[in-house]
Amino acid sequence: DTLWDLAIAEVEKRENPDDDVKQGQVWEKSILFLGNKNGGKTTIILRCLEREETPKPTLALEYTFGRRARRHNTPKDIAHFWELGGGTSLLELIQIPITSHNIRSFAVVLVLDLSKPNELWTTMENLLQVTRNHVNKILAKLEKTNPEVAAELKQRMRNNLQRDHPDYELVDPFPIPLVIIGSKYDIFHEFDSELRKIISKTLRFVSHYYGASLVFTSKSEALLLKARVLINHLAFGYDKSKSVSVDPSKPLFIPAGLDSLSQIGPPPASDSDIGKMRANTPLELWKKVFEKTFPPKSFCDLQDIKDPAQDVQYAEYEVDVMRAQKNQELEQYKRNASKSWKEMDFDSD
Repeated sequence: DTLWDLAIAEVEKRENPDDDVKQGQVWEKSILFLGNKNGGKTTIILRCLEREETPKPTLALEYTFGRRARRHNTPKDIAHFWELGGGTSLLELIQIPITSHNIRSFAVVLVLDLSKPNELWTTMENLLQVTRNHVNKILAKLEKTNPEVAAELKQRMRNNLQRDHPDYELVDPFPIPLVIIGSKYDIFHEFDSELRKIISKTLRFVSHYYGASLVFTSKSEALLLKARVLINHLAFGYDKSKSVSVDPSKPLFIPAGLDSLSQIGPPPASDSDIGKMRANTPLELWKKVFEKTFPPKSFCDLQDIKDPAQDVQYAEYEVDVMRAQKNQELEQYKRNASKSWKEMDFDSD
């Protein structure tokens, strides 16, 4: 190696202290995309992979991958991209891609539709809560079988904030790397400025509280590029961006650890209103303030109740005929079972 090679390797080592991939080995990462239905997850994935394809609606849980070489004449690294469709209706599928085998190299990208603020908090809360619960179960098992790895993962998320950061003891980092993307900024930009401030400020707090990166994007190539920077860091180990944009009149871009509670300020409500709100945690207080302006849709309203089996684009004559026959047999069985139960004599004692 030349002196320049050694210098480059040393810089990369310092900038990526959690990179345990040795030179010549393949970097392999996994990312799960969650968020609002029709929120733009597929579009973001396609742009990250530089694929010129027309996005199609995601059914259930879909998978694709990308490959990149970090340097000339080196093996191509692999990034596994998982996408959960249906908004919050298929939460149980989250446990499929995240396992104890890949937890060390896993990250989550939460895509929130800025044009639907009344769905924003409910979607975010349910998706992150289910994901966090699943990850915590994996970590609990690892603490028994491989405590060093469990400790490493917990400390790694704490490292997003420097120990001398004033908020170090006030935040509750998500257990694995998290990026929050506010999509459809072009529509959001037409909102009243005060409403934009409330949404922006709230998402800044949530992202900082969870130790996450935050970026607003749209179909604009310039904004998609900013989202790609954050995702490519997770997927392929590209350099972290040091730039920050916190102006609520412009698209937000805040890498993890570069915000603070003092810069974000208090929840956007009067002191008297805040005094009337009962909350056990700062996150709960922000939720109450946000939902006062944007009353949430119920969790049931966000469930995607459409049965894919009834979708004409998946029609298969032979399968559909057999399914109809089996449904008839099931209904007949239910009727017969109901009759037999009614005919039984039960001892009142």
